[in-house]
Amino acid sequence: MVNIKEKENKTMYSLIEMLRYRRPEGGVTQMNFCLRFLTPLFGGADMHGNYILSIPKSDGQQSNLCFTAHHDTVHKEEGMQKVFVKDNIAFVDDEKSNCLGADCTTGIWIMLNMIEAKVPGVYVVHAGEESGCIGSSRLVADEPEWLKSIDAVISFDRRGDNSIVTHQMSMRTASDEFAQSFSDAVGLPQLIADSGGSFTDSNEYCGVVSECTNISVGYRGQHSTKEIQDLDFVDLLVAKLIAADWSTLVFERDCTVTEYESDWWDYGYHYGHTYTSSSSSDPNVKHISDIIEDYPDELAKLLHEYGWKADEILSEIFEMDNYNETYGGNSNEVSNYIVRKGL
Repeated sequence: MVNIKEKENKTMYSLIEMLRYRRPEGGVTQMNFCLRFLTPLFGGADMHGNYILSIPKSDGQQSNLCFTAHHDTVHKEEGMQKVFVKDNIAFVDDEKSNCLGADCTTGIWIMLNMIEAKVPGVYVVHAGEESGCIGSSRLVADEPEWLKSIDAVISFDRRGDNSIVTHQMSMRTASDEFAQSFSDAVGLPQLIADSGGSFTDSNEYCGVVSECTNISVGYRGQHSTKEIQDLDFVDLLVAKLIAADWSTLVFERDCTVTEYESDWWDYGYHYGHTYTSSSSSDPNVKHISDIIEDYPDELAKLLHEYGWKADEILSEIFEMDNYNETYGGNSNEVSNYIVRKGL
């Protein structure tokens, strides 16, 4: 018989080992990660790079729940990195690394534990989330047979330790009733409905699945050198997910109805902003643009604390398709700007 504490230490160690892989989409390190941690359980990937495994219910029927994560990270360079743990907080201390990569390594680790415990569900580890949810969008477009029986898509890809996301990019993707029932089912009252989600793979399913959410897994400072992972919280979360009574979940959202968070639409009127036809039609982009206008110094400090450099931000801007189409950006834009500004 395996000693429980020994097993816990071994499994937590595997999370630290998983975090060592820097995995930009399409890299060799990403492939090696998948071969080591996913292929032994999931088998090969589908044609879009997604790994899919179904664990049936006790009666042999497919589960109506889909659990998801993604196997790419926002690392700028591939390879291995040094991961450290202090006071049960994991962090990276490697000059070649621009982030820890707990987004979404932790989500995969959670799912591997649930699979080991034989929690019924369809488990999907998507490809290319950080590049625009490539794997999940293509999977949904394929309309696989198993998807027709799914009532909820639950991603493990949210920062913090208290969110059950109900809105992504200001659009409702999960009902408040579902959020409450999820909190009750796992026995973590600190998890509450969160209408401020950005987007992740579960968002791609919201047009065909009733409840599509994203759950906090305990990381903070994602996409930055200051990214950390709270190991105590994720250890607790896994135990609660394994012990949860999933039959108590409620499914209320009508996936054929589009509903937006009113606060996002009212933002312009409340703060005196007006939106013109030349601006983006995406309400989230409008919202962020107004925040930049109102709080430029605070946002600059925040980006600095997250490890972004001025030339890196400019490079990202000048590489955007809409910028190049509108302003004719070229490879000299960044260097010219830096010279003018004395950066």
